[in-house]
Amino acid sequence: MGIKVTKFGGSSLANAEQFKKVIEILKADSQRRYAIPSAPGKRFSGDDKITDLLYKCHDIATTGKSIDQVFDIICSRYIHIASDLGLDYSPEAELEQIRRNIQKGERRDYVASRGEYLNGIILAKALDWDFIDAADVIFFDENGIFDAERTHKAMAECLNEHPYAVVPGFYGRRADGSVKTFSRGGSDITGSIVARAVNAELYENWTDVSGFMVADPRIVENPAVIRTVSYRELRELSYMGATVLHEDAIFPVSHCGIPINIKNTNHPEDAGTMIVSDKCGDERDGLVTGIAGRKDFTVITLEKDMMNTERGFGRKVLTVFENYGVSFEHMPTGIDTMSVVAADKELYGKKDNIIESLKSEVHPDSIVAENNLAIIAVVGKGMVRAVGTAGRVFAALSRENINVRMIDQGSSELNIIVGVDNSRFEAAISAIYHEFFN
Repeated sequence: MGIKVTKFGGSSLANAEQFKKVIEILKADSQRRYAIPSAPGKRFSGDDKITDLLYKCHDIATTGKSIDQVFDIICSRYIHIASDLGLDYSPEAELEQIRRNIQKGERRDYVASRGEYLNGIILAKALDWDFIDAADVIFFDENGIFDAERTHKAMAECLNEHPYAVVPGFYGRRADGSVKTFSRGGSDITGSIVARAVNAELYENWTDVSGFMVADPRIVENPAVIRTVSYRELRELSYMGATVLHEDAIFPVSHCGIPINIKNTNHPEDAGTMIVSDKCGDERDGLVTGIAGRKDFTVITLEKDMMNTERGFGRKVLTVFENYGVSFEHMPTGIDTMSVVAADKELYGKKDNIIESLKSEVHPDSIVAENNLAIIAVVGKGMVRAVGTAGRVFAALSRENINVRMIDQGSSELNIIVGVDNSRFEAAISAIYHEFFN
């Protein structure tokens, strides 16, 4: 019998009622043997996520002030969850130890991780499963870089001794013994690490939506659900702003071909979205799998006659960006032009200096920086051999009088990238969606 690894997001564990749904899901299938919880999320609009409250406690503690007012809210949440579940356990002792550690100056990563840690203990108690502290089985090196192979070996050895266990998400341990977190949403990564370690048949990622949407439902009303998507397609969509799954969660399972199933805790009967190594032709709903994007980019365009014959031109341009610690997103080129697209947050306080450095390094005939750019990715493996897909994208934008400021396409032909004005971002997403899904 195969093993299923289950990760539950913050909305799935926001209160005792949600915990009960999770417990029922886990007990309904004996193949579900490992659970990875996030910290409690929002219970209602205007509520606070526990992780945000913990970050707030850390920030207050650094000023030397008391954290009690905020931390008491955290305590109340956890005590009520444990009490409402009818557990013969109270987290009060753990909470007080955490309070003392924060007040005496524990690192930010430690503080942030305690939400998952406490939820892991409570879920393990409720299920009568073993609790495994992620700090004992997930490792980062002295530079804070995730040590995949050491982690895999330790995790596999540990879980072999625990047939049913809860491993809290989001964090591990540095070489010096201190707690280190992944980026926000990192519980997805923990789940993927566990799935690889036990060679799972399936990695279920439970959230509050019934799968991955073709487009952002805040922009497109009732968008279609993606039934099947490849690892590569999903990574493209996640990177461009689709937020159901952390983009780096794919790597541990993709190497082993373990599928990921996005499921809805509140509607467990829904099929959700299956993420697989590749998509079969008969499972494909259309040419386009999904549409996603982000706002607030700047495109810096250099023009120089005979640029294409000047050896090292591109290297010199990118070296300037590297020297200023700026990552770029796209680099469309022509015979005599090169454009570098970077996020505004990356360029903040650096743009003018970068432009001056580019002038001195490569001596362009002209250099222009245009901001207020939104980047949209139209993603789909079906586009690789399909004629006219790009034409349909541009025709849809033209009908809505949306000016395309930038065009790029990867060599894999997995996506088509267009840049539009920030102000036309939502209209562009909607226009492309209705072209392919109406």
